[in-house]
Amino acid sequence: MNDMLNIIAQYQSEIWKAIGETFIMVGISIAAAVLLGLPVGTILYLCGKGQKYENRLLFTILNSLVNVIRSFPFLLLVVFMIPFTRLVVGTALGTMAATVPLSVVAIAYYSRLVEQSLLEVPKGVIEAATSMGASTLQLIFKFLYVEARSGLVLGLTTSTISFISYSTVMGIVGGGGVGDFAIRYGYQRFETGLMAFTIVVMIIFVQTIQFTGSTISRRIDKR
Repeated sequence: MNDMLNIIAQYQSEIWKAIGETFIMVGISIAAAVLLGLPVGTILYLCGKGQKYENRLLFTILNSLVNVIRSFPFLLLVVFMIPFTRLVVGTALGTMAATVPLSVVAIAYYSRLVEQSLLEVPKGVIEAATSMGASTLQLIFKFLYVEARSGLVLGLTTSTISFISYSTVMGIVGGGGVGDFAIRYGYQRFETGLMAFTIVVMIIFVQTIQFTGSTISRRIDKR
């Protein structure tokens, strides 16, 4: 036990750096999911079959794009996006480069969960909003999002946990973060204690996020 604590103390600066890099990757991914994934999921819902703003062409394009991205094996998507990543951030290596494919996946992943949450909103809510003369923005923000807020929070919680998992994979391609630290200092140097420590850290991250998201979801669910 003392040996493990000594090893952790020896690498504490690298550990904190790796945790910080993971927070950056996950944080930017969450921002992309909310800022872009939420609108995309909302458009998918509004333009779907039988909905108020049904648009088969737009729905087919967005739906196909989301499906393609979500069906791509993540590591292959990272490699496939290297030219685009270089175009955006100037390099294909490092933490900021890792945020590009992570953000793309985040947008696709969360948009689908948003669509599913909105589909659970009772049709009566839409009819009530329409009868009151609500504009499109009012329909979205004052009715749809309010009714689906619990599901939207749970969807973001699930997405965040997935983003953490994806961020560890980025360590394989030089993306930094906890995954990169575990490979370079744990696996390659045969430091089993460090490997175990990084696993515990990731478990704590995931459990904290799941507990927080579930608690918020329960409290805002007024159904």
